[in-house]
Amino acid sequence: MSVRMQIWRADGTLRVLAQSGTPTERQLEELLEDDPSLLGLPLLVIGRQVRTDLGRIVDLLALDSEGVLHVLELKRDKAPRDVVAQALEYAAWATTLDQEKVRQIHSEYKPDTELEVRATELFGFAPEEFGVQHRITVVASEVDTHVHRVIEYLQEAGVPVNVALFSYFADDGRSYLARAWLVEPIESGALQPEVARGRKEQWNGRDWYVSFGTEPGIRDWSDAVKFGFISAGGGEWYSRTLTSLPLNARVFGCIPGTGYVGVGTVVGAAVAADEARLEHGGALVPFRSLALSASYQHPNEEPEVVVPIAWLKTVAPADAVWEKGMFANQNSACKLRNRFTLERLAAAFGVDG
Repeated sequence: MSVRMQIWRADGTLRVLAQSGTPTERQLEELLEDDPSLLGLPLLVIGRQVRTDLGRIVDLLALDSEGVLHVLELKRDKAPRDVVAQALEYAAWATTLDQEKVRQIHSEYKPDTELEVRATELFGFAPEEFGVQHRITVVASEVDTHVHRVIEYLQEAGVPVNVALFSYFADDGRSYLARAWLVEPIESGALQPEVARGRKEQWNGRDWYVSFGTEPGIRDWSDAVKFGFISAGGGEWYSRTLTSLPLNARVFGCIPGTGYVGVGTVVGAAVAADEARLEHGGALVPFRSLALSASYQHPNEEPEVVVPIAWLKTVAPADAVWEKGMFANQNSACKLRNRFTLERLAAAFGVDG
């Protein structure tokens, strides 16, 4: 028994809509390449007819806003056993893909556009990592009970696979494309409930992203430049990641919504502003005794945390470095592993990449 869809028109009475055939595999592939959101969430297609290391051809590869790799494979009238076997083979292949390979696949598909730029245009930002996780979606017009049972079993075992079913329906001269899932996703918008792990982009062990959120009267970038520090506060959530910055780490300072404004080296531990001391004029000076332009005080009395920085180069906010697709994060500090961002910052600030 195969899984089939049915649609009714409800206008006082129920009238079943006639199924007007099923889209061909080529039609489905073209529809999904043109608008992969047919699968229920925004997806960025990064490859079509991609050859695996075993010589297989994957119909479509896409990324979602979290950088999860989606392998979209059309059934093409395969036998049930072949559908399942190929889905598992592609799942195994996806775990071997690293950041470099994902970028290579994209560059072959769109050689004139950076991956981060396309991601920002679609999602409004670029994910920090690409392809660390993956999901397999088999696209079909119908599948039989055998495939249904095996897909359910694989999902329960943690394999990130599902089947999207598409059919055409007709009503008063209009045609409709309907979609259903073989196994209904647990969460709205999620294609599968489980995700397998892949490979993260390698961190160089040195570079960090730090956020310097300027606020009138509370925090001013000119102070950070003049006296050599990065700070955050207003609550433990905002400042706690600063404590993870190690001595001698290289940091790239970013003003949220503006861009990157400096690169420097951590020369001291994160300390509450009332206790912090910074080197100024050849001596260690209490932070609160400096001629600061802002207060570094918060209405909720949560302490500002200060990290001493020896700046290598800084620019004014008006000259901030920013390109579409650059990395930004809501944390005050985190490891900076995004190659696209690092390459551009190295060039802009005249440091090694």
